[in-house]
Amino acid sequence: MVELHEELDELTDRLERELEICRTSGCALARNEQAYRTALRLAILEERRKGTPATVTGDLCRGREDIAALRCQRDCSEAIYRASQEAINVLKLRIRMVDAQITRIWNSGNVTQGGYL
Repeated sequence: MVELHEELDELTDRLERELEICRTSGCALARNEQAYRTALRLAILEERRKGTPATVTGDLCRGREDIAALRCQRDCSEAIYRASQEAINVLKLRIRMVDAQITRIWNSGNVTQGGYL
């Protein structure tokens, strides 16, 4: 049972680290999303001032190198954020499994297993 408590402590520590990664990557995603959308909107307004037909304005702007780079940066931030969310879900599931195993051992009355008593 000692091993299970150690595993639970390790999983909890990993969860806390992953939560911090999720927080920072979520903030980066928000900043990159804002930069992308702002640049895209400004480029669309610029094309409208030039008289570019509305049907192609969005495509022209998204095809610009600077806009495409901002979109790529945003997409990479989103991928890191989503991967971190999935890692958190996996860690939470593993924590629940270890906790359930500890509860089963405790409720079985065999609390001496693992050297606790």
